[in-house]
Amino acid sequence: MRTSELAALPMRNLAEAEVLVCQVRHALHDRGVVLRAPPPVPDSCCGRGCNGCVWEGYYAALRFWREDAIALLA
Repeated sequence: MRTSELAALPMRNLAEAEVLVCQVRHALHDRGVVLRAPPPVPDSCCGRGCNGCVWEGYYAALRFWREDAIALLA
């Protein structure tokens, strides 16, 4: 998968985030590039839609992880 395709993968929910992680890991492995593990999936959400929810932090951290992967693959 090309880096432009990795950058375009959506992350609107956990299922899409899991696909993203899988695709990025495959791209890294195929090119022999090592990157730290992706951020862990949160397990402490209360489900009340809090401002600054743990899911917001997760998706932000996942975006940074994807950007680092793209930089290494470029």
